[in-house]
Amino acid sequence: MERLLYKELLVWKNKKNRKPLLLEGARQVGKTYLLKEFGKKEFNDYVYFNFEKTPELGLLFESSLDAKSLLKSLELFIGRKIEEKSTLIFFDEIQTFPRAVSSLKYFYEETPEYYVVSAGSLLGVSLNRISSFPVGKVNFMMLYPLSFFEYLKEIDEQLLIELIIDKKDYIKLNEVIHNKFIKYYKMYLFLGGMPEVIQDYIDNNDIVSVRNIQNEILNAYKRDFSKYSTPDEAVRISEIWNSIPAQLAKENKKFKYSGVIKGGRASKFESAIEWLRKAGLIYIVKNIKAAKLPLSGYVDKTKFKLFLLDSGLLGAMLNIHSSLIVNDNKIFSEYNGAFIENYVSNELIKIGFEELFYWTSNFEAEIDFIISNNKNNIIPLEVKSGLSRQKKSLKVYADKYKPELLIRISPRNFTKDCSFVNIPLYAITFLQNMKTSFLNHV
Repeated sequence: MERLLYKELLVWKNKKNRKPLLLEGARQVGKTYLLKEFGKKEFNDYVYFNFEKTPELGLLFESSLDAKSLLKSLELFIGRKIEEKSTLIFFDEIQTFPRAVSSLKYFYEETPEYYVVSAGSLLGVSLNRISSFPVGKVNFMMLYPLSFFEYLKEIDEQLLIELIIDKKDYIKLNEVIHNKFIKYYKMYLFLGGMPEVIQDYIDNNDIVSVRNIQNEILNAYKRDFSKYSTPDEAVRISEIWNSIPAQLAKENKKFKYSGVIKGGRASKFESAIEWLRKAGLIYIVKNIKAAKLPLSGYVDKTKFKLFLLDSGLLGAMLNIHSSLIVNDNKIFSEYNGAFIENYVSNELIKIGFEELFYWTSNFEAEIDFIISNNKNNIIPLEVKSGLSRQKKSLKVYADKYKPELLIRISPRNFTKDCSFVNIPLYAITFLQNMKTSFLNHV
């Protein structure tokens, strides 16, 4: 599979001040596959060490963390030479042995000519517990489930991708093309972006098999709750995790602790939410009291929304039937549009808007997402799961803050009317242009 992050790996490889790389991301998003492909394609050789499958590897790191000594031990372990400028060293499931994580500091300081990458399940959770973490001595990257455009790439629809990437205006697409996008988009909502799910669907075209794989992934996550936390923590993590689909299915998607268990309180569940965030399984969208910069300075810590990392897994948890894929546009409105906001949050994060907010005004209006770009522009995004043209919340927001641009994301085609813009749900990647400019002139 071709992943967008591959380009960033190439940049890392060619950096003069390159540091050992830690690739983060939830379980089964494709970290191991991506780094192995990188090793095969970009190096004469790569050596792979999996600390979970081969626990005796950890013994090599017990006595000394001297990088040159470790390299000799690793060579003896695999029975061949590790060439400094032509071999990629890949440590997988590195969180299993904290001293292996600590060793990255010495690879950077003592043998910077070697290429070292590492990955692991629940790295975000585990790294927080490593007291000797090599702060400032590693480069980080994050891998997410496949985006909608990465899915299109896998089903050989490169021309559709290029159509949106090259688009410099808000002129409507031909309706035939628009409907083709919508058809693929509805399928993606059901499949989601987990690599194994997409590959299985491409190979077998079997919806039942897809749902079975999604459930297997969900079960693997649940096993991790117990494996990487205390028994009490695991119970709270499970309670939060199991409550999210129902919370998203409400009209008001604000997360409520009382929606987890009756009488639930922040003091009981805050650490469980943070565990899920560090595991890469949920994304937090914070409420802001005012749409002013810096957005993080106006956060109301008592109000937030939680979204799952993948729409397909959300559908599996809700047991959504596959018939919705072909049933007109019902999947857009099912469970109060739970899929749509969840999908939009996922896509925004994947294109680089890593910190997301939403805005409310005295129960009068709500803007689903507030983002800012590197030009200090604040961009309001209202998400509509249906074809309604209503713009009440955007109008309330516009009256208060006078933004240069108002954006609605919906199943409708591209449109522009003065400062109001509609962007189709399948074209979230189009917003990537707004990280540096507004496109307000077109």
